[in-house]
Amino acid sequence: MKNFIAPGEHVTVITPSDVSAGDGLLIGSLFGVVQEDAVTGADVVLVRRGVFILPKTSAQAWTVGAKVYWTGSECTTTASGNTLIGLAESAAANPSATGRVLLDGAVR
Repeated sequence: MKNFIAPGEHVTVITPSDVSAGDGLLIGSLFGVVQEDAVTGADVVLVRRGVFILPKTSAQAWTVGAKVYWTGSECTTTASGNTLIGLAESAAANPSATGRVLLDGAVR
């Protein structure tokens, strides 16, 4: 196949802001977890598939399979004004600072 470029689980993009390894990063509708620290304007690898522990809205309880959205700084189950990024891989208590999120690389 002459038009295949890469599997797509890891993509390299130019970061619009300083980021640290493990941060969530949304560029347009493309979301991933930052693989290594990078400064604004530098290339950074986003990991788009897998299960990640990410910051969440503390005052929410999550159930397995709940849709998870990105607010720009944390995950939430509130859809309004946020971008769908994946599903809750396991339950998360209210309160709790983090949750396990399954990213499958698909845009819904």
